[in-house]
Amino acid sequence: MKIAISASGQELTSQVDPRFGRAAYFIIYDTEADSFEAVSNEANAGASQGAGVQAAQTVANKKVDWVISGNMGPKAFMALKAAGMKIASWSDGTVKEAVRLVKDGKLKEISGSNVQGHWQ
Repeated sequence: MKIAISASGQELTSQVDPRFGRAAYFIIYDTEADSFEAVSNEANAGASQGAGVQAAQTVANKKVDWVISGNMGPKAFMALKAAGMKIASWSDGTVKEAVRLVKDGKLKEISGSNVQGHWQ
């Protein structure tokens, strides 16, 4: 299983970024290989509009199963769901903690966006 987590930094010890489209990085964690890669979201974070949809495409290109971020706008949510991903809203700790919560089945999938578009 692959998990994409919006992150403030490039390490597992980085805080989960509450923003999806404007997060600094996405940590892509592969539970089968027990490995991760940090993907910069700099180009999307600075976009004047469409950051969430562009970030969703970045994540979709990595073929992830779960996306974890504190907040998800409606367009990003629809783009991720269309690509077949499960989405959880959580940003109360580190990337490593988020991965553990998914592995342990303790994060629940959300059924819709939890903020309006253009949230920052």
